[in-house]
Order: sequence, then C-alpha cells, then structure tokens
Amino acid sequence: MKKVLVIHGPNLNLLGQRQVEVYGSITLEGINQLLSGLARELKVEIETVQLNSEGEIVESIHNAKDRFNAIVINPGAYTHYSVAVRDAIASVGLPAVEVHLSNIYAREEFRHQSVIAGVAAGQISGFGPQSYLLGLRAAVALLEGPKK
Repeated sequence: MKKVLVIHGPNLNLLGQRQVEVYGSITLEGINQLLSGLARELKVEIETVQLNSEGEIVESIHNAKDRFNAIVINPGAYTHYSVAVRDAIASVGLPAVEVHLSNIYAREEFRHQSVIAGVAAGQISGFGPQSYLLGLRAAVALLEGPKK
C-alpha cells in the first residue's frame, strides 16, 4: 500500500484559534480527520505530523525517504525562506505537493515567493482545508502515473 507523509508546518497547531479570518475555523485535528477519510477512500496510508521547528521538518523529510512514497507539505512561514526545507525535499527524491490553506498570492507581498515550489511537483493554495485534500489526491495521482 502506498504511504504519504503529511507535514503541517509552524503554527498550524493553532488552527481554529489563529487568524480565523485568514485560515478559517477548522482545527488541525479536523483537517487530519478529513485526510484520514480521504486516504481510506483512495486506499493509501497516511501519517500526519505537525512541527514548528525547521530542523524537525528537515529531519522528518529525511526520514521519509525509505518509509513513504510521497509527501504533502504545508511549510507555513518556511515556504518563503527555508532553503533547508527546500534542499531536504530535493534530496530525498520523493514527489512532494506543497499546500496552503490561504491564497499566498493574495496576501502580503513577502508571501508571494515560495522557495519550495521549485522542488515540489506542484502547489495548491487558497482552498482552505480542501487544499490538503486536493494535495493528497495530487500526490496519489503522481504515484499512480498517467491515466490511459
């Protein structure tokens, strides 16, 4: 069975309390429940982690190399400047899908740049919790290859 690692980056543990006007009222637990349901439907295993530390995210990506087939990642603020997270994704050779709850291109100008996007298979942003579900669907589609 295919396995996908879902990494929730910094501050996502505060979903439902933090900037509800930007991120909505869903909690991280709520997103994880949605992901679990979709994973069952898609017949894949997922593991979810939430990490606030850049180093922990890098280690989690490194450790994914031999355990997972793909990564779905919301790097949070690390999206905009973490070359370390970018390099970790590039180094493990797993397809990665970058996701964001908010539309990062409709926010402050500094959020318009993603250093992760260049090493990700794709990026999904602006669809709230659906961004994660679309990201998981995209990761699974990458693993299944093109439909004939």
